[in-house]
This record gives sequence, C-alpha cells and structure tokens, in this order.
Amino acid sequence: MGDIAGKRVLVREDLNVPMADGKVTDDTRLRATLATVTELADKGAIVLILAHFGRPKGERRDDMSLAMLTEPYAAVLGRPVQFIADCQGAEAEAAVAALKGGDIAILENTRFHAGEEKNDPALADAMAKLGDLYVNDAFSAAHRAHVSTEGLAHRLPAFAGRSMQAELDALEKALGTPESPVAAVVGGAKVSTKLDVLKQMVAKVDHLIIGGGMANTFLAARGVDVGKSLCEHDLKDTAEAILDAADAADCTVHLPYDVVVSKEFAANPPTRTVNVHEVAADEMILDVGPAAAEALGDVLKTCRTLVWNGPMGAFEIEPFDAATVALAKTAAALTKEGSLVSVAGGGDTVAALNHAGVAGDFTFVSTAGGAFLEWMEGKELPGVTALEK
Repeated sequence: MGDIAGKRVLVREDLNVPMADGKVTDDTRLRATLATVTELADKGAIVLILAHFGRPKGERRDDMSLAMLTEPYAAVLGRPVQFIADCQGAEAEAAVAALKGGDIAILENTRFHAGEEKNDPALADAMAKLGDLYVNDAFSAAHRAHVSTEGLAHRLPAFAGRSMQAELDALEKALGTPESPVAAVVGGAKVSTKLDVLKQMVAKVDHLIIGGGMANTFLAARGVDVGKSLCEHDLKDTAEAILDAADAADCTVHLPYDVVVSKEFAANPPTRTVNVHEVAADEMILDVGPAAAEALGDVLKTCRTLVWNGPMGAFEIEPFDAATVALAKTAAALTKEGSLVSVAGGGDTVAALNHAGVAGDFTFVSTAGGAFLEWMEGKELPGVTALEK
C-alpha cells in the first residue's frame, strides 16, 4: 500500500450491529474493525468508512441512518468519528475535502442508494470519486456483489483489511489446506438449508458430525421412527444420497445413537434419554444424548482440524444445550492444548459457543453468517474474488 499519509481510503466495514432503544446491544462487529481503521488513521490516511445498516431498499430512512452509530463507534474506537450524510455526490465530496490525515468518518448507509445492491456502475464511479484507495474489511458481506463490496475494487487500488485477512487465513487453514484428519460439525434445524454444505463436506472431510433437527431427517432415512421430531420426511432420498456420497468419499458420518426426548419444547420439561430406536410416537428429539456426545468428543480427539456450523440440539432452552456445550468444551480444550485447529461460524454457532463460554478458545470464530455458509458450500465470494483480481 506504500505511504498513505493524506490519502483518502474507502474502507468497507460491517457495522450492521443489533440495536435496542438507540443503544448497541452487541459491539462485536464494531470491535472487529479496530485493527484496520486504527492502523490506517495512525499512518495518516483519511479513513472513510462505508457500511450498510438494515434493508432500506434504496430509501432514506432515519431508523437506518448510520448517524446513530457515530457516537457508539467513537466510544469503541477511543477517538473522534465524524459523520458524512451521503456516500457519493457533491455534498459528500465537499465534506471529504474538509478532512485531514488521521481523521475518521462514517459515510451514510450505502443501501440508501438503490444502485448499491445492483452493483450499478454509475454509483460505483460516484463513490470511487471520494477515495484514492479501497480496502474491503467486511468478509460478512463478501458473498454480495454490491458497489461497496465488489464494484469499487475494480475502480481503485484494492486491498484486504486486517479482519478480512484474518478470516481468509483461518478459512484457508480449515478447508483450503487443512491438516488431516478433518472433522466438520454441521447442525441446525433443516437439511434443506444446508444441502450444499453437506454435499461439499462429505467430499472434503474425514468425519461429518450431523446434529440438530437435520440429524432427524438422516435418522428417518435410515429407517428410524423419530416420532414428533422436526424432520423433513420429503428429503429422505436426498439424505440417503448424501450418505452414499460419504461412503464413496471415505467420509464417516456420525449420527446420534442416543437422544434426549420430550413431549414438549419448553424449558426444563420432563425428558428421557433413550436409544434412537426407542423414541415414542408423541415424543420429539431435542438433543444428542450424553453417550453419543462423549463418543463425538473422542472423534475430535483423533482429528487435527475442525469446521463447525450449527448447534447439536435446541441449545437455546435447557437442558437441550448439554451436547452442544459438551462438544464445544472438548473442542476448546483440544485447541488450547494445540492439537486442534478449530474454525466456527454462523449466527447460531457463535451464540452457542458464547453460551458454552468457549468462543474465545477456538482458533477462529467468524461472525459472518451467509458468507461463512457460502464459503463452506465451496462457492466463489464476489467480494474476495474482486480483491484477488
């Protein structure tokens, strides 16, 4: 990047944080921007932050203005942050011209312009006028070919930010050139939302651990009566095909053999732990059982790399968090002792690891939802491809 003192750097960040009553309720994404933004400002660059907030669909909406993030962001950053009321046009150009080296400003929500999500060339040209260099630091938006994530990379000298770099390095370690044996934990409610992930994983990993509601569909495909459990019975053939593909690829699929069942999905209801073949017609499977959870922990002990997306059970409600917590703690302990590289991602997964108190002990935890999933599916991410070019 060379000497950037006085240069205007357009930095795409993810500031799409949860808010309630005008206050940020989780500042994880704000903190993830600090390395890039402070480094650029300390080198004397004029830092112009591009971001979206919510889904305004090309309309200006006060409840989605990034103006409300200026103060919270300044508090996290520990230095002043200015606000510029547009991300293109004459007014924005004049406001940027008034800034000096080391200044940091947040530009207004890129999605207030309909052309942002269409990757409109005219909007990209107008936005590019504000900067001399472009840095993409928002991996979580890299699966979108928008002006601020992809278009600008073709108009200005383009670079990856520190957060983007860390994410790509971690993903390369986990599935690009991983150390074998490799395990993947794939959980969640439905097979239909993770079909591409499952197909990709059986070809890439040695052990595929399936949990959550989607495990029920695989159990049903193997002839198990899952009672009232969440199950996509219409996808049994698809599940069979994935199991066959795993066999052909020498990938061992792990399904629970004991499960925790209940007649109702509520906090601390009466439960039973049973073999999967003993689920009653009026019961639902809500977690992997303790024996299977322990056996899965033993599988991880034989592995060198772990990719994790999705919980093992209905972890939001006790006691159906037990298997997720137990397996997460095993993975964290193996990571801490240096025998396992563990990479996890996706909203539910981050929440589950935070609930287990081990998110900080994994090698890398991605806050990206859709982008992490598309990466697991083996898809090309436009925001990353544009930087590589």
